[in-house]
Amino acid sequence: MRREGSRLYKKTNRLLFPPFLRPGDTVGVVSPASRVPYAELTEGLRILRDDWQLNVIEGDSLHATDGPFAGSDDLRRADLQRLFDDPSVRAVFASRGGYGCYRIADGLDLTGLLRHPKWLIGFSDITVLLSLFYRHGVASLHGIMPRQFGGPDRAESLESLRQWLFGEVPDLYAVKAHPLNRPGRATGPLIGGNLTMLINSIDTPTDVSYDGAVLFIEDIDETLFSLDRMMRQLHRSGRLAKLAGLVVGQFTDMRLNMSLPFGQDAYEIIASIVADYAYPVLFDLPAGHVDYNLTLPIGRTVQLDVSTEGGKVMF
Repeated sequence: MRREGSRLYKKTNRLLFPPFLRPGDTVGVVSPASRVPYAELTEGLRILRDDWQLNVIEGDSLHATDGPFAGSDDLRRADLQRLFDDPSVRAVFASRGGYGCYRIADGLDLTGLLRHPKWLIGFSDITVLLSLFYRHGVASLHGIMPRQFGGPDRAESLESLRQWLFGEVPDLYAVKAHPLNRPGRATGPLIGGNLTMLINSIDTPTDVSYDGAVLFIEDIDETLFSLDRMMRQLHRSGRLAKLAGLVVGQFTDMRLNMSLPFGQDAYEIIASIVADYAYPVLFDLPAGHVDYNLTLPIGRTVQLDVSTEGGKVMF
């Protein structure tokens, strides 16, 4: 354990585990990917300031537009860089996902962040940045983003994120039994996020090691054919064979080809491709592009326990 200012932060599984937040801490909110109408962030910013009692720095990208993006690549990258370099900032929230992080990740310098570790929060397209943090030895949080904070059906998701950020870490997440589950036990660092972004990161500076890891995957608005292709790429590249375990989250709004039906749903596709491996597989974790989106600590060592009665992800 190492002291940073008046805080302690832990190095867990060779990763830096940033300090938990306290009321009065400074955090930043930026839009590193798609643009978002500022009005859609009003409630999320209010919750951060009033309910969580945090001092919020708003990035220039919250008000910027460049085609589908929240400002130019240079503007969005500079927004993140300022917060990464600022030792007073304790967490960086991505306002939303969409698309854009893939275009700016390689130009980011994490030197300042490594001196003063801080949380990065987001999911979907933000997976690229979560993987960048993991590559550089810093844990991050795959979770709900400020654009979604005010949703009436997302109160549990928001509470899950608050608990992780303020040090009220749950012992475990319990998941009901699923017919495609494969029983077993495994321990390893939790990696992953959006499957499309993981595939697009293979053999790039945001690729991560799958060796001995517990992989979490989720996705939205993909065809079943593309899902099969992505999973088979993980198989053909040898990455699936190296896992300690697999956690399958929500695959939302998957598109069907009505003229040429695939014949399997998303979970059946995944189960068939990992059928030859022996490690435990847990299906239907409530995390991903759904209202009930549990926060996951990317990089933290977890225990996966799957039985005929259900499964547990233990922290």
